[in-house]
Amino acid sequence: MAAVTFVRHPRVADAYRGVCYGRADVPLGPEGIAESLAIAERLAREPFRRVVCSGAARTLALARRVCELTGLGLAIEPALLERDFGAWELRTWDDIHAEVGDAMNGLIDAPEAYRPPGGETTHQLRDRAMGWYERRPTDGPVLVVAHGGPIAAIRGTLAGRSAREWLDLIPPPGGVVSL
Repeated sequence: MAAVTFVRHPRVADAYRGVCYGRADVPLGPEGIAESLAIAERLAREPFRRVVCSGAARTLALARRVCELTGLGLAIEPALLERDFGAWELRTWDDIHAEVGDAMNGLIDAPEAYRPPGGETTHQLRDRAMGWYERRPTDGPVLVVAHGGPIAAIRGTLAGRSAREWLDLIPPPGGVVSL
């Protein structure tokens, strides 16, 4: 089975710190752009056969730079987008907590049923991300530039861990994890 290396997108613009941005297409900040270029330089030395990203702007700079350096094509895979937080998107986490309180813990305590208004459940996120993983290319190592939620869902599912434990499996911005 071919290896998959996941990279969480680098840091977003400072204006989005503390904000639930999920599916919103927020940009990288200057630090995130610099991190993208440095990470791409390092990863371009690896023998990847394919480069995949979610298509969100915050994944594209890194993925495109790896492709430029290696001559590989880029595949856009919407199944690897971040969780759809629905009505919570682009609101601060503090505002969301002020409105719903500890009910937001349902994301991890009731992963099959709890969803933000208009968003998806944790199990829907898992099913979408695992759907890609189960049909991923297997003809050689794959680099995936994606988001914390899908990466943690895939890692947690493969390890047989509960959704509550997935929080520990979210790599930091720019973090690299190989499976």
